[in-house]
Amino acid sequence: MPVKVNNDLPSKKVLEAENIFVMDESRAITQDIRPLKIAILNLMPLKEDTELQLLRSLSNTPLQVEVTFLTTGSYVGKNTPLSHLEQFYMTYEEVKEKKFDGLIITGAPVEQLEFEEVAYWEELTKIMEWSRKNITSTLHICWGAQAGLYYHYGIKKELLPKKLSGVYRHRVLNRREPLVRGFDDEFFAPHSRYTGIRREDVQESGVFTVLAESDEAGCFILLAEGGKNIFVLGHPEYDRLTLDKEYKRDLEKGLNPEIPLNYYPDNNPDLRPLLLWRSHANALYSNWLNYYVYQSTPYNLT
Repeated sequence: MPVKVNNDLPSKKVLEAENIFVMDESRAITQDIRPLKIAILNLMPLKEDTELQLLRSLSNTPLQVEVTFLTTGSYVGKNTPLSHLEQFYMTYEEVKEKKFDGLIITGAPVEQLEFEEVAYWEELTKIMEWSRKNITSTLHICWGAQAGLYYHYGIKKELLPKKLSGVYRHRVLNRREPLVRGFDDEFFAPHSRYTGIRREDVQESGVFTVLAESDEAGCFILLAEGGKNIFVLGHPEYDRLTLDKEYKRDLEKGLNPEIPLNYYPDNNPDLRPLLLWRSHANALYSNWLNYYVYQSTPYNLT
């Protein structure tokens, strides 16, 4: 799938070097088809890393995708240059009159705070409310999934006894849903979080179809309202070295982190981590784009 991005976006050169089809704006306007309009609310501190991860994940179908990156106007982080945000990002106030085929809300390193304590929580609730009428399908990731579950359905998060970090085995529970089409019976996915949700709360709500779960990591993929809202309580978009960088960052901070589970060969952080989740991550994003966005969205968004 060609991903349509700003010609000057730094990630574009990296993707092209990886032989991923990235279409520039001049070529896109000559094609007589409508690209899917996907907004990505990037709440991660290292925004350029997350851009690259998600663009890779969205690049595996024949569909053309036009990506709009969103950031919060009420809070500006310190880890991404302001010049990058000004050139490549928009805010809710700039897009609130628009409609998009799909929206991705990323995770954020704020999970140990109560939702209402997060600096941009009020703005995020406006975006989630806006998504009800202006987005065909919203994909929530990790903390973004916990935030969406809480805002839309009142599902509370709980603090885990220790950080959940590593690559965990999951099983598919409902093969009838196209979101897990092509998945093996069991598959791996990365997690990196301090909080989770209770399976009992999910069941009691009567709202969700649980598509995949893990004995160790809990619910992984939840479907609500026929795919209007999808929640992925992990990080399938992570690159090979993302958990490695997080682990070594925490070591340098003196936090004494545990070694990510099922990640390094022989549990040795000096060895190159194993990449065990890429094919299922690609299938997840491709299935979302095809079955819950492309097959459901109107041709004329207005």
